[in-house]
Amino acid sequence: MPVAQEEKSASYKFPRMARLLRHADFQAVYQHGKKQFSGNMTVFYRERNDGAGPRVGFAVGKVLGGAVERNRIRRRMRAAVQRRLALVTRPVDVVLHPRKAVLTMDFTRLETEVGQLFSAVEKGRGR
Repeated sequence: MPVAQEEKSASYKFPRMARLLRHADFQAVYQHGKKQFSGNMTVFYRERNDGAGPRVGFAVGKVLGGAVERNRIRRRMRAAVQRRLALVTRPVDVVLHPRKAVLTMDFTRLETEVGQLFSAVEKGRGR
């Protein structure tokens, strides 16, 4: 792999420590966090007290379609988050709930919407 391409792909990593994985962590975000809404997704977020960076999780329910559609939504969301994760610098847990439209919308629009939500999370806005 050429060096320029290697550097480019390294900036879009989504390491395990940046992911929200445990059920208890998701529940803590839902119970003690805030919400921010956009046209095609809802974000729940909660501040943490440790010095680590942000952690992101996805909740893609069965109501959004079969396994193929849900996995495609999850992959698209993950790619958009990888590109915009640098907008969040605070230690915060974030859970994204996409709507069905995420499956067919233009990727640049999806990426922009994720960026707007991350900016709102960084500023601490929400209900």
